[in-house]
Amino acid sequence: MAKKTIDQVDVAGKTVLMRVDFNVPLDDDQTISDDRRIRMAMPSITSVVDRGGRLVLMSHLGRPKGEGDDAKFSLAPAATRLSKILGKPVAFASDTVGDDATSKAKALKDGDVLVLENLRFNAGEKKGDKDFAGKLAALADVYCNDAFGTCHRSDASMVAVPEAMSSKPRVVGHLVAKEIAYLSDTISNASRPFVAILGGAKVSDKINVINNLLGICDAVMIGGAMAYTFSMAKGGKVGNSLVEEDKVALAKELIAKGGDKLLLPIDSHCGDDFKADCNKQVVEDGEIPDGWQGLDIGPKTSAKFADVLKNAKTIVWNGPMGVFEMPPFDAGTKAVAQAVADSDATSIIGGGDSAAAVEQLGFAEQVSHVSTGGGASLAMLEGKAFAAVDLLDEA
Repeated sequence: MAKKTIDQVDVAGKTVLMRVDFNVPLDDDQTISDDRRIRMAMPSITSVVDRGGRLVLMSHLGRPKGEGDDAKFSLAPAATRLSKILGKPVAFASDTVGDDATSKAKALKDGDVLVLENLRFNAGEKKGDKDFAGKLAALADVYCNDAFGTCHRSDASMVAVPEAMSSKPRVVGHLVAKEIAYLSDTISNASRPFVAILGGAKVSDKINVINNLLGICDAVMIGGAMAYTFSMAKGGKVGNSLVEEDKVALAKELIAKGGDKLLLPIDSHCGDDFKADCNKQVVEDGEIPDGWQGLDIGPKTSAKFADVLKNAKTIVWNGPMGVFEMPPFDAGTKAVAQAVADSDATSIIGGGDSAAAVEQLGFAEQVSHVSTGGGASLAMLEGKAFAAVDLLDEA
């Protein structure tokens, strides 16, 4: 799936329209509390700026509904933070395709940067509107997609804009190129044993991923709350654990399909309440008492999973093993993270909670790749095609 990158296009004197993911968290004072997403776009941004290109950046932020509180979703703070990181002025347009954006884009000189206002302030973005996309496309000579977190979506900026720029260069940025290299190319040519670790709350969120990975992996480990739906499918007692009763039949099918490949927990760390200072006990799988709930995989499961991971050559992990935000129910996630970090495998951590867990537990530097897109990485693990990437220029 190799795509032409921004580095392979001559940008001197040209305007580049780059889709980035500046969906950063803002506090009540409109202050950015974590600018990691802006910093991760820097290699692509500097590639254009340093080579004399004129850069127009577009992104969404949050989920504005047009109910009068849109100002709290403005990208103005992101433009200010980018200016600080770049060490040079960054222009900001108060609209996306209106007079301000158009005039400021035309006024750009070589090496200049402009940030457009939140794409989602225009209803055409989520609708994939071709008229809106055409106006964005008219701003530039080159299109660059460096927003992996939205690559699985069909928003105008992801699909209709590059479609409208079919006669112009359409490339990926550094971030998307790296995600493709790990999530698509590594998985399709995985060194074996290839092991997947899937956690999180809901089987329903991961059905297609489990199905796809059972077909291509040597082992698929299940942890997190969704393990209790599997436990119930085997006839076990799950107490007050979080289960999806309407997915029990499906869990039975996956158990039958997975056979020895599907590795389920053999014990569980339980609490009599959902809080850190509750009463706790470790029980065998399927033996959670009434009034208790499973909040983490147990120590025997952690040891079993770690033993399998020791020999793995490729590891994909999406979803924590328990309530990792609440010690001591972070023990299972911590043990699995340690085993992944200690292995010689190419290790890929899906976005969302698993990325947060690896960061929080301090293992981010010891794995091969931490994905920036939760939903996008899941969609790629399902084997889905991404129109937003497929239509870009081949390398």
